[in-house]
Amino acid sequence: MSAPTAPASEPMTHRQIMEALSGLLLVLFVAMISATIVSVALPQIVGALKGTQSQYTWVVTASLLASTASTPIWGKLADLFSKKLLLQASIVIFMVSSLACGFAQDTAQLIAFRALQGLGMGALQVLVQVVIAAMISPKDRGKYNGYLGGVMAVATVAGPLLGGLMADTSWLGWRWCFFIAVPFTVIAFFMLHKTLHVVSVRRPDVKIDYVGATLIAAGVSVLLIWVTFVDNSFAWLSWQTAAMAGGGALLLVAATWVESVVKEPVVPLHVVRRRTPALAIVASLAVGMAMFGGSVFLGQYFQTGRGYSPTEAGLLTIPMMLGVLVSSTISGRMVSRSGNVKPYIVVGSIVLTGGFLVLSTIDHQTPLLLIAAAMVLVGAGVGMSMQNLVLAIQNTVPLSELGAASGAITFFRSLGGTIGVSVLGAVLANRVMVGINEGLVKAGIDPAKAAGGTGTLDIQALPEPFRTIVSTAYGDATGHIFLFSAAIAVVGVIAALFLKPVKLRDSLDLPAPEQPKEPVAR
Repeated sequence: MSAPTAPASEPMTHRQIMEALSGLLLVLFVAMISATIVSVALPQIVGALKGTQSQYTWVVTASLLASTASTPIWGKLADLFSKKLLLQASIVIFMVSSLACGFAQDTAQLIAFRALQGLGMGALQVLVQVVIAAMISPKDRGKYNGYLGGVMAVATVAGPLLGGLMADTSWLGWRWCFFIAVPFTVIAFFMLHKTLHVVSVRRPDVKIDYVGATLIAAGVSVLLIWVTFVDNSFAWLSWQTAAMAGGGALLLVAATWVESVVKEPVVPLHVVRRRTPALAIVASLAVGMAMFGGSVFLGQYFQTGRGYSPTEAGLLTIPMMLGVLVSSTISGRMVSRSGNVKPYIVVGSIVLTGGFLVLSTIDHQTPLLLIAAAMVLVGAGVGMSMQNLVLAIQNTVPLSELGAASGAITFFRSLGGTIGVSVLGAVLANRVMVGINEGLVKAGIDPAKAAGGTGTLDIQALPEPFRTIVSTAYGDATGHIFLFSAAIAVVGVIAALFLKPVKLRDSLDLPAPEQPKEPVAR
C-alpha cells in the first residue's frame, strides 16, 4: 500500500520560517555544544566524582554511542509520526537528562544520564534537519542550510572554550556544563510550540521495525566499543578484537537482511542503494572522520603540544570556526541561487583535503599563522561540503522518505566521526610514545624507568626535563594524524566527483509519477 500524500498547506512565509528556524537552530546549538562542552572540563568532573580512567572514557563514549546508534531510528520515526511532536519529545528527553547529569553524585550515574542525553542529542540533530526539509523547498533550502552549518561550526569550536570557562569560574563550576542547556531548551520548546507548523502525515498501517532497530543499535554499539578500546585495553590482533569486530559485523549483516524483508525498515535499503544517496553517505563518512577527528586533536595540540591554557586553545581554534561559518553561509546562498549543489561539494572536499595536508606538516614549533591559515581551509571545506551533502540526498527522495534519508546520512557522518576520533587517537598515542622514548634516550634517561611518569596529560605537573620531552612529542606527533585525515578526506573527494549533477527542485515533494492512460473504448 502506498503512503497517502500529505494534505496541501499554505507555504510558510520568510518571516514564519525565520521564527521557526530560530527555535530549531537554538535547540540544535545546545544539543551539539553539549557533546563538546565537557571535553576540557572532564578531568575536573571525573576527579570530583572519584572516577577511574575507564569511567573517564565512558562519560564521552556513552553519549556518543547512544546518539550515533539511535540516529537512523529517529529519522525513520519522523516518516511515521508527527515531526513536531517527536521534536518536542526529544527536547524534553534532552532537557531532563541534562539536568540529571548536573546533579549526578558519582560517575556511574553520570554515565547512565549521559547515555540518555545521547538519545536526545541524536534525535535533535536529525529531527531539526528533517523539519527544515519539510517546511522549505530544496530550491530555497541552501541559504537556510548556511545558517545550519554556521550553528554547527560555532557549537563544535565554542563548546570546549565555554566548558573551560565554566570549570575555571568558582561561582559556576563543572555542573553548569550540563545545567546551561536547561534554560535554552525550555525557551526553544515554547518557541517551536508557537511558531512551528509542518504537515503531519498520519498512516494507519504503521509498523515499526523493532528487530532491525535493535540489531542496528547493537551492531553499531559493539563496533564503537571495540574502536574505543582497541590498542588501549587490548591489541588489534587479539581474541577480544575477533569477538567484538566479528560479532558487530555479524549483527549488522543480520540487520541488513532484516531491513531487506520487513515492510517498514528503519534504514530503507532502496534509498541507500541509489547512486546519489550512496555517494553522499560515503562522502559524509569521510568528512565526518576527518572533521571530528581533526577538530578534537587540534585543541589537544595547542594545550599539550604548545602549552596554552584551555581558554587560549579555544581562542586559537576560532579561524576554523570562521572558515565554516563564512563558507557555509556564502555557499548556501549560491546553491539556492544556481540550483547546483555538486560543484560546491567537490570544491569543499578538495579544500578540506588541502587544509589537512598543510596541517600534516606541523610540529611543536610551527608558526601559529600557518596553522591558522590551514584551519581556515579545513573550516571552509567542511562548510561547503557537510550541509550540501545533506541537501543533495534530500533532493533525491520523496517527502515520505525524507526522515529515513536524512537520518542515514547523519548517522554515517556521526559514525565516521566516532571512528575517526578513535583511530586517530590510537595513531597519536603510538606516535607520542615513540617520540617520548626518543626524547628520553637523547636526554640520557632510561625509557623503562621513566614510563610511569610520562603517561599523564597534566603536563604542568611533570618536572623538567620530562615536561619538555612530553610536550615536544605531542607537538611533533600531531602532524601524522592530520596526514591520516587528509588520506580519509581524499575518499570524500572521489565520492563527490562521482555524484550525479542535479538541479534542486522547487517543490517540497517529488512530482507524482504519471499514471498510464486508460485505452479509449471504440
